Amino acid sequence: MTSACALIAATALLAAPAKADDATIQKWIDSEFQPSTLSKADQLKELQWYAKAAEPFKGMEINVVSETITTHEYESRTLAKAFSEITGIKLKHDLIQEGDVVEKLQTQM
Repeated sequence: MTSACALIAATALLAAPAKADDATIQKWIDSEFQPSTLSKADQLKELQWYAKAAEPFKGMEINVVSETITTHEYESRTLAKAFSEITGIKLKHDLIQEGDVVEKLQTQM
């Protein structure tokens, strides 16, 4: 019983308030981040930490360039939305052909 109380107290202390509310994080855990090797409780703790760590960057916009492949389309369409809702950081995706990605990156160097 004592260890259960200690575990509950430690969890409450570690779960610091984050910018994304727990309902938003839980929505993504339930709808998109399953199956996972982490339990839902561990996912919640990790994403709460992630949201807290992102607080100084809330409102910023990050430009992302990727080649047009199915994985990157999923990242652009789904994971970017989750990232933005959880962190408050906006992502602008530019999906282009591989040669154009290389050229764009070389131009910026």
